[in-house]
Amino acid sequence: MITEFDTSLPSTRQLQNLIKQAAPTEIKLLTGDILTGRVMWQDQYSVCLVDNNSQQVMIWKQAIAYLKPLSN
Repeated sequence: MITEFDTSLPSTRQLQNLIKQAAPTEIKLLTGDILTGRVMWQDQYSVCLVDNNSQQVMIWKQAIAYLKPLSN
């Protein structure tokens, strides 16, 4: 069953703002790993982060402990 992508959720709007601003972002995974880069896109299940070497990483939202914007 496919659920609709809910753009009214605050978390979705915050991620959309990070994408629009191309803001440096830190994502900590439940494993304790910390990834930094810029959020390129999101869908209902995952987030794509691009690092300083233009390497794209797709992260399942269920694996994220926290996400925070970094100051420039």
